[in-house]
Amino acid sequence: MSIIKRFVAGAVCPRCAQMDTIRVYRNEIREYRECVKCDYKDGQNLDGSPDSVQELATRVNQEKPVNKSGAKVDTVIAQPINFDPKIK
Repeated sequence: MSIIKRFVAGAVCPRCAQMDTIRVYRNEIREYRECVKCDYKDGQNLDGSPDSVQELATRVNQEKPVNKSGAKVDTVIAQPINFDPKIK
């Protein structure tokens, strides 16, 4: 079975902002859109279920280290900034 790619009239590419450059095609489980000018590609499941995306590791969603007494320890070391308005 061949894949039929259709252009979407009036669609604007989210990357290059060109109009009438987006084409859409689908397979059994996903629908895809792509720009013919800037090679932007995007896809989504036909049933609306989200893709399995792993959360990025940040300082907010990581476990903080625990010391011997069981208290959480903050590992960020702040460096104070000295400001002297008299220096020119």
